[in-house]
Order: sequence, then C-alpha cells, then structure tokens
Amino acid sequence: MVTLIQTPLPPLPPMAPDPMVIMGPGPPEWVGFVAALSIIIGGIIMFPLVRALARRLEGKGSDGAMRAELEQLHDRLAEVEHMEQRLAELENRLEFSERLLTQQRETLLQRPEGA
Repeated sequence: MVTLIQTPLPPLPPMAPDPMVIMGPGPPEWVGFVAALSIIIGGIIMFPLVRALARRLEGKGSDGAMRAELEQLHDRLAEVEHMEQRLAELENRLEFSERLLTQQRETLLQRPEGA
C-alpha cells in the first residue's frame, strides 16, 4: 500500500495594494479645460491652412488668376519682342542715313570750289 506524505503548502504572497492608491491623486481639474481649449484654438488656426492646401492639391483656388497673369505676361513679352524688332530696323535706317550723309559731305568736300 502506498502512503501519502502530506507536506505543508507554501504561504500565499501578500495581496497587491489598490492601484488607485499607488497612482496618487488624478490631474488637476483645469487640465481637461486647457486641453479642450487648445484643441479648439488649434483647429481654428489650422482650418484655413488645411483648406488652402487642399485647394492647391486639387488644382483649384488661385489657378485662374495665375493663368490670367501668365497670359498677360505672354502678351507683354510679344509686345516687347515686336518693339525690339522695330528698334533694330530703326537702327539700321539711322546707320544708312548717316552713311549717306557722310558720303554726301565727302563728295562736297572733294569737289573743287570753282566747278
């Protein structure tokens, strides 16, 4: 026959204290108010910036104004190029007139006075 030997059980560990007691008192009452106010103010400040970014990503917003300004600059550039061509033509005419006047003056100087 088998005899069982009973050994005493080890003692149980002590119970952990209440977690609320370990953490101490909660945050002050004004922390929740400040957090909510910060979120609201941040939303008010960020809303226009986020909206502008969204418009830019969609390709809307001031795109029409930029296109109009770009078209105006293209027109102005075409006018300037036309004026450059006209100025070059006038310079050529002026040089030609100066050469003619110089030649005429030289021929007058080379002629004898009595002839």
